[in-house]
Amino acid sequence: MITLKSSEQIQLMYLSGQVLAQTHAKMRELVRPGITTAQLDRAAEDYIRARGAIPSFKGFQGFPGSICVAINDEVVHGIPDDITLQDGDIIGLDIGTILGGWHADSAQTLPVGEITSEARKLLTITEEALWAGIGQAKPGNRLGDISSSVEAVGKRAGYGVVRELVGHGIGRQMHEDPQVPNFGKAGRGLLLKAGMTLAIEPMFNLGTSRVMLGPDNWTVKTADGKLSAHFEHTVAICEDGPKVLTILQEAKS
Repeated sequence: MITLKSSEQIQLMYLSGQVLAQTHAKMRELVRPGITTAQLDRAAEDYIRARGAIPSFKGFQGFPGSICVAINDEVVHGIPDDITLQDGDIIGLDIGTILGGWHADSAQTLPVGEITSEARKLLTITEEALWAGIGQAKPGNRLGDISSSVEAVGKRAGYGVVRELVGHGIGRQMHEDPQVPNFGKAGRGLLLKAGMTLAIEPMFNLGTSRVMLGPDNWTVKTADGKLSAHFEHTVAICEDGPKVLTILQEAKS
């Protein structure tokens, strides 16, 4: 069942999204060669809790971390541990917050030190696909308009567009209806309405679109061992178009 949110509820989600956006900004400051993913996890949890919010991933279906990490050929859902980041790595950071009972969810993939031009292009194009999908999140469009816009950017670059993992509705729960695939046909699917709130999250691979589950039963990796990137924002569909709730807004003086 899809739950439409009022403008007041969207504002509450925005407040949760701002804590999350600030947390991602903190992660951008911390990511560097030599730091461990466990250190990033602790820093993120401390930062979120200090702002009165809760890290929504911790304990979710037994997940042990406050953030999901994904290094190089890992797509999503990696568990933070004592692995040290190396110069040339890329790392996906997927983070969720709950503030006042409202969820926000976003992800970014960051370079660690100096990365190859091939890796940098993958990050750039995957984020570009996210914004292409967000641009279609407006009343009167169809869900397929979001999905097809994301897919088109990935296919144009020759990337594998992950199909097994999808975006989702979000609100009082982390995962709500509808599912938001990163592939589809324009003009098809659910009619988009003001008040819908979606987590749009393209995942592109340098090689095959196929993925596999690692031995920890959490970490999803590319089937061919090539790099993967993941970007995500929580978006509210408003009468005047999409409002991105998890992009950092500068404080007004």
